[in-house]
Amino acid sequence: MIDILNITAALLTIALGAFGFLAPRYTAGVLDLRTGDTTMGLSELRASAGGMFVVVGAACLWIAEPWAYAMLGFVYLGAGTGRALSLILDKPPFPKAHLYFLFEAVFAAWLLWANL
Repeated sequence: MIDILNITAALLTIALGAFGFLAPRYTAGVLDLRTGDTTMGLSELRASAGGMFVVVGAACLWIAEPWAYAMLGFVYLGAGTGRALSLILDKPPFPKAHLYFLFEAVFAAWLLWANL
């Protein structure tokens, strides 16, 4: 059961990262981000909201060791921590930000609990 949930988390990570990697304009709209006078914002989305998550998820599937899935948990812990700070300081749109935080927190908790 642990293996199935780990693989599911990695596949969802790849799928969600693929949006930022392959469709940064769509991702920008979903995340309420605006691009500026250059395409640097699209580059950043492809890198940080896309490629990084695709490769980390793929690495978990390739390495297939508990420590790799734990590292994915730490990635989600970092994302969730940043989101929690934003909820306190920035007051983003409540439903969307809380849903994203819940996703990050659940993935972090599961991946760290099951693989450390």
